[in-house]
Amino acid sequence: MFDVNASLIRFWEKEFTIIKPKKNKKGNRLFTPKDILNFNKIYNLVKEQGYTLEGAKLALKAEPETIPTPLPVPSAQHDHAELIARLEKVKMKLLGMK
Repeated sequence: MFDVNASLIRFWEKEFTIIKPKKNKKGNRLFTPKDILNFNKIYNLVKEQGYTLEGAKLALKAEPETIPTPLPVPSAQHDHAELIARLEKVKMKLLGMK
C-alpha cells in the first residue's frame, strides 16, 4: 500500500506509539483502519514532507484527534467567508493526507 519494506513498517510501529496492531497466534500483525490512517500520516510527514522521525512525532502530538468537527449550519447572520475559509482548510488537510 505504501510501497515500503515491511521492516520499515515494523520500525515505525516501534517508534510511533499511535500504531498498535493486534497480533495473531503466528505473530502476524493485524492492522486496524485507524492504524492504516496513522501510517498514512507518518508516511506523508516522513517520506513526502521530509520530516525527521522526531519532527513527525511532534507534529502528530500537536495534531488534534482525527474526529471531524461538525461544520456549522449557515444562518442568515453567518459569515459565508468564514465558512469558505474553514472548508478550504479542511480541503488542504485532506489533500495533505492524500
